[in-house]
Amino acid sequence: MNYNKKVVVITGASSGIGEQSAEKFAQLHAIVILVSRNEEKLQQISSRLSKYQTTILVYACDISKKDQVDKMAKFVIEKFGSVDVLVNNAGFGIYDTVEKIKVEEMESQMSTNFFGMMYCIKAFLPKMLEKRSGHIVNVASVAGSVGIPGMASYCASKFAMLGFSESLYHELKGTGVGITVVSPIMVRTNFFDHVSFGKMPRYSSTSLDPKTVANAIIKASSSPRLEIVVPQFVRFVIWLKQTLPYIINPIIGGIFRRSLKSKI
Repeated sequence: MNYNKKVVVITGASSGIGEQSAEKFAQLHAIVILVSRNEEKLQQISSRLSKYQTTILVYACDISKKDQVDKMAKFVIEKFGSVDVLVNNAGFGIYDTVEKIKVEEMESQMSTNFFGMMYCIKAFLPKMLEKRSGHIVNVASVAGSVGIPGMASYCASKFAMLGFSESLYHELKGTGVGITVVSPIMVRTNFFDHVSFGKMPRYSSTSLDPKTVANAIIKASSSPRLEIVVPQFVRFVIWLKQTLPYIINPIIGGIFRRSLKSKI
């Protein structure tokens, strides 16, 4: 796909996967709209990406707030008419048991990770359908297919994202608009900086560089597939879990329960 002058909106663009994805699209001379709550950080990234001689715009927005998303989308649509690629990347996790986590913390994860995605899709999809082109990339996680002790709310938000995306994937057949989910394993970003992760080891030997996930997002933005798992071999683990749950679930559960106990 030729991304020159294509309009790309990226949420959660102030760090990690979102920041790296913005740079990849900028390198391809796309028009990139950086969306995040942290305007100062977005401005810094915008200045850094200016070397690619393409249009970079900054819009401070809390995507968990529908009114803010609507204003952001209105600004983008009035300026460009529509978007070619929407990357729903914003999200965060809190590590704690269902017994101990606050209801407000559970709600906040769903509000950003799931409802924020939904607000953005609802805001941009009509114009995509009108012009019969465009692609939505939802950044989920392998935690959207595997329940992890201590991450129930986060997993719920990503399970919801995957189910929503699959339903929408079928609805969009023949419209010219596509949707693809990118589901990575652990990524080396500030995701684990949240105080709830305590002294847990931040990364494993299999954790990914955010640039790797950004490359998958570029691929996903013109892919006919519903889901791209990163790295690809993890899809086999998901398949095993879904096919032989009575064998795989005890193994996965045991591994993560030990990690949870080490936190406590």
